[in-house]
Amino acid sequence: MNWNAKTLIMLLLLLLVTGPGFAREVSGAAPDFTLKSRSGENLKLSEFRGEVVMINFWASWCGPCRQEMPLLDDLYQRYHPMGFTILGVNVDQDREAALRLLKEIPVNFPILFDEDNKVSERYELMAMPSTVMVDRDGNMRFVHLGYLPGYEQEYEAQIKALLRE
Repeated sequence: MNWNAKTLIMLLLLLLVTGPGFAREVSGAAPDFTLKSRSGENLKLSEFRGEVVMINFWASWCGPCRQEMPLLDDLYQRYHPMGFTILGVNVDQDREAALRLLKEIPVNFPILFDEDNKVSERYELMAMPSTVMVDRDGNMRFVHLGYLPGYEQEYEAQIKALLRE
């Protein structure tokens, strides 16, 4: 991701105002996308219609992303049989950096590569990690900016609520 000084200053100000993490309710259709997965196949968000989808944007250089990944994998393994999935969207321009991290911190959910950051731009990312919760109808419901220990409990509550709908 190409960050200029103005963008970084705006991000730091946002984090100072909102704290290191920030969650908000949102509405509207989740922008559809197709990205190459770690397994080599193309995955398209709209193909997951009917499931609750967590889109988690992450980078290999992001400390909170590293901390969050094993916790997300636990959620994935627990709720995947009930119609929940996670799409881990890596934003590194160097795919090898992401693959090295995944050797250190293996996960079972699909990993997608947004090396040119086109999907990240469509979702207007302002923090890393950023997580978007999408309901079974393909609508965005919650956006989480950043990560602090304990956020996974909020994720879990939202997953359960969306699965019940």
